[in-house]
Amino acid sequence: MTLRILVVGAGIAGLSAARALRLAGHRPDVVEELPATMLPAAGIYLPGNASRALRHLGLDAPLRPLGDLIFRQVFLDARGRALFEMDVAGLWAGVGESRALSRADLQQVLLTSVGGEVRYDTSVRELEIFDSTAKVEFGDGSVAEYDLVIGADGRRSTIRAKAGLGGPAVPTGQIVYRSVVSGGPPLSDWTALLGRRSSFTAMPMGGRRLYCYIDETAPDSPNPSDPRAHLRNVFGSFGGPVPAILAAMENVSVARTDEVVLERWSRGPVLLVGDAAHATAPTLAQGAAMSFEDAVVLGEELKRSGEDVAAALRAYEIRRRPRCVVVRDRTRERDRTRDVPPALRDPMLRRRGLRIFAEHYRPLVPPV
Repeated sequence: MTLRILVVGAGIAGLSAARALRLAGHRPDVVEELPATMLPAAGIYLPGNASRALRHLGLDAPLRPLGDLIFRQVFLDARGRALFEMDVAGLWAGVGESRALSRADLQQVLLTSVGGEVRYDTSVRELEIFDSTAKVEFGDGSVAEYDLVIGADGRRSTIRAKAGLGGPAVPTGQIVYRSVVSGGPPLSDWTALLGRRSSFTAMPMGGRRLYCYIDETAPDSPNPSDPRAHLRNVFGSFGGPVPAILAAMENVSVARTDEVVLERWSRGPVLLVGDAAHATAPTLAQGAAMSFEDAVVLGEELKRSGEDVAAALRAYEIRRRPRCVVVRDRTRERDRTRDVPPALRDPMLRRRGLRIFAEHYRPLVPPV
């Protein structure tokens, strides 16, 4: 018997889950409430464990020509002076390559992997959960019944709310700015400058472009009306490559980061994956990696369970929860370290930064 499966959300988590399900012999329906024209504009950094999971999903080959490989992470103080360097290639040796690329390119690879079969402009209006099935009413009034409904609809998940699995995401107090910069300074390494409760990160992402990820802890401040002017004001005194990047920067997106912490990820035949289940601040760049790993494990457990959805979901959560808790805890730890006053933090990082920051990733080196 082939299970009737619905995946809600056609972002990274949803398309990865759909790919894994297809590899396991299923043909899930995939719906997305946004139109097909809404393509992600920023870049993304995928650490080695993300590449390993993509290899399990059979997607390493189409990604190989895209973006730029990252071999080193360089940490500088606000004036551009060295704090420490991390050998990323060595850290993830035998696991996978680290890569920065366009989010739109990644999205296209994932979409192609599921045959492009996504119903866009399709929302979930109602969700009724029974012992072993769930009835879904879509925004157009149509109704269907499924053996498994997967909520992959992000931090503000509709499925999470309708299934009664948890409330809204909790803000972390961070504001994040993302930009893809052309015509900036040549940069060969992932490079971060740490300021006072702020950081400015830039990395090559192919095509002579830089992906910039900038954050600041500002829980009580509104989002700036002119992000470019705000960044020039806050980071204008930074050294290293920052002045040249700011001069070349054109478009900036702004977002608030938040966390999703839930007691359970499933109710009956409804399961949450990706950010809908375990979102964190993006500090460790593990959001996509955790979604890819979610997909791999879900596919494996459904195949192992012999169509026993309840058993598969129990086994899935037992395998995935400890790893996602590690990512959340290490993310919080790194953010706390970042927010130590620079006069204390910078000398400490010069002495012990490599050991501290490498340790954040070490639990993710073993297989899922």
